[in-house]
Amino acid sequence: MRGKKRTRRYFLRLAGIAAAASLTSTSGLLAQNAATRTTPANKILFKLGVASYTFRKFKLDETLAMTKRVGLKYIALKSFHLPLESTVEQIREVAKKVKDAGLELYGGGVIYMNNEAEVHCAFDYAKAAGMKVIIGVAKPELLKLVNKKVQQYNIKLAIHNHGPGDKVYPTPASAYERIKDLDERIGLCNDIGHTQRAGMDPSESAEKFADRLLDVHMKDVSAATAKGHEVEVGRGVIDIPKFLQTLVKVKYSGVVAFEYEKDPENLLPGLAESVGYVRGVLAGIQ
Repeated sequence: MRGKKRTRRYFLRLAGIAAAASLTSTSGLLAQNAATRTTPANKILFKLGVASYTFRKFKLDETLAMTKRVGLKYIALKSFHLPLESTVEQIREVAKKVKDAGLELYGGGVIYMNNEAEVHCAFDYAKAAGMKVIIGVAKPELLKLVNKKVQQYNIKLAIHNHGPGDKVYPTPASAYERIKDLDERIGLCNDIGHTQRAGMDPSESAEKFADRLLDVHMKDVSAATAKGHEVEVGRGVIDIPKFLQTLVKVKYSGVVAFEYEKDPENLLPGLAESVGYVRGVLAGIQ
């Protein structure tokens, strides 16, 4: 136990440095470089990004500015920032704005698909935006249609689990059972906060279903129960170093997207701390 506490203090020291660095452009770049200096055996293949649900109280321009402020490059837009009912021209305009800001619009979501029309809409929306993955929730009876759309558009679908309150996809395991025989481009978005709240170890889940892990929502929670609430990454019950080591082990190459839900109107300090903590952990992976 004492050794574990020392390790945590070490990561927190690194996190403090990285969090401060993430709020300045030059130092933020140095922190990113430090996070990728690893031996070939421990090469970090995944990228750090953000789910724009984090910025649900802010407009698109503010969202892009704050994403850059904490040194993140990859972003998945929620409908707050790119409405699903947008025209193709409007979608392309937003996608260009993201690109012009120096960011990469890698995905969109969470997008709910409750009927066939919403499935078609989701894939047309993602195609117009140039997204590589839809982070979504499709009703089980629509998965055959989703399978056809994935093959038609070559856009991945990562099913997002929502924890104990979700009757269909509470855990990655519950989603995996429904999609394991479908096209391999249909996979999982492991929301590790909800996974932990459902009583599952996010690291074990990531390793067991590594073949279908397409996206990750990074967060931390106060308890491994349905009543657990979000806290800054590194302050909760999730073993973040173990989880990141697991992603390295399974050679996960997608995006680890921060979905920071605490303090929605004053999120930047907590998000910066969370990003800094994760970078501190990555800097310690040798």
